[in-house]
Amino acid sequence: MFLGIDLGTSSIKVVLMNDKKEITHKKSVALSLSRLHPLWSEQDPEDWWLAFIKAWTLLKKDIGDDALNIKAIGLSGQQHGAVLLDKNGKVLRPAILWNDGRSFAECQLLETKVPDFERITGNKIMPGFTAPKLLWVYQNEPEIFAKIHKVLLPKDYLRYRLSGDFASDLSDSAGTCWLHTGRRRWSETMLKATHLDIDHMPKLYEGTEYTSVISAQIAKTLGLSIKVKIAAGAGDNAASAVSMSVIKSGSAFLSLGTSGVYFVSSDNYRFNAEEGVHTFCHAVPDHWHHMAVHLSAASSLDWWGSVTETKVNDLVMKVSRKRRHDPGVFFLPYLSGERTPHNDPHARGVFAGMSHATSATDMTQAVMEGVVFAFMSGQAAMQGAGIKINEVSVVGGGARYPYWGKLLSAALRRPLIYRKNREVGGAYGAALLAWIAEHGEAAIAQINEPPVDVIVTPDPRLEDYFASRFVIFNQIYQQLKPVFPLLTRQE
Repeated sequence: MFLGIDLGTSSIKVVLMNDKKEITHKKSVALSLSRLHPLWSEQDPEDWWLAFIKAWTLLKKDIGDDALNIKAIGLSGQQHGAVLLDKNGKVLRPAILWNDGRSFAECQLLETKVPDFERITGNKIMPGFTAPKLLWVYQNEPEIFAKIHKVLLPKDYLRYRLSGDFASDLSDSAGTCWLHTGRRRWSETMLKATHLDIDHMPKLYEGTEYTSVISAQIAKTLGLSIKVKIAAGAGDNAASAVSMSVIKSGSAFLSLGTSGVYFVSSDNYRFNAEEGVHTFCHAVPDHWHHMAVHLSAASSLDWWGSVTETKVNDLVMKVSRKRRHDPGVFFLPYLSGERTPHNDPHARGVFAGMSHATSATDMTQAVMEGVVFAFMSGQAAMQGAGIKINEVSVVGGGARYPYWGKLLSAALRRPLIYRKNREVGGAYGAALLAWIAEHGEAAIAQINEPPVDVIVTPDPRLEDYFASRFVIFNQIYQQLKPVFPLLTRQE
């Protein structure tokens, strides 16, 4: 058996997979985050560990002594977070997360210091990435920076707690802006620009390799064998791709999680950073992937549900029963700023076009459509770079709403495939990477696409509707772009 752990932003998930690559058990524990200042987003790494222990305890109650049959653990998690450890392994400050926008000035400074950064990293330097966060710490918290011994990504902090080892995989590390993405190794040039060196970094592995063995003390605490090995794993999106066999060049998926991701696999390294398209290493050797990333997807609906004090399921049910699609209202889903294609941490959520006739249901529709328009922007950016997109699957918590899939399919003008186990993609992918590590690289070819649950095809009546509204959506953003920095200063 194999254990998959996915450290998300809003929850941590653990799944148990048998030798037939079937999920037999799964548990989830919620997480919260802190926003102490405008643009900030942080979590305490200790909360991650405690949430994992709680999730594992719940799972172990179900499986009992079968826990001793677990051969390996795979890790997946939210990308870009900065976990800073001192020489004793103590966390120096709360982790700065992927949706934190404080380091915009440091991004500009890094781009000046390393003019050929795009060639090295394959990406535009954005506040969400790890490197500018460390430069922010250097400039604003020098006493903390001076104590840094290691910088870890979120899931790799769990690895450290499980094994005592400092290690990471290439897919997750590509999201730091410290990796030479084409050569699949740390870039001394990028590290030097943030006053760090390779000694501050974990050792790099392909996602399909083992990095370590669980420590004897933790094995005893968790009730596991001391022989349990730990696979390198992947960033959450690359792990989700593995869970759906999105490995072949041109295969793709949409993730409707806290953030929104449009992920396309590639068997060669090329990049287009100008429009905010990310290019990272894949979780398997000799593969890369492109992503359009939108910082608020399902979290936009969650926010709207909290504002209206209504369960999200009820909101979506009311919208799906409407006969009229056009709400007459627009919503910019930039609650945490935006990456693709704008790279604008100051952008904010906006309702536009409301009248006395506007209802709460109209505004729910606008929120869902705002996320759809964000994905349209991402698809346009990737296609403008000549990135080939073939079959597209859908994962994430938002995938449980068929109505959203109907809107997305029409807007993107392509069928969307909903597969089984789509809500545990990252954790399942992590377990599969552990399975591959156990069976060898040739086992990658044995990762099959999960069974199809349903295929949503485009509604021709909605295609032109979205195309025309997309033009207005973009115009609203362009008109408000100069105002957003003024708004964030008032937060």
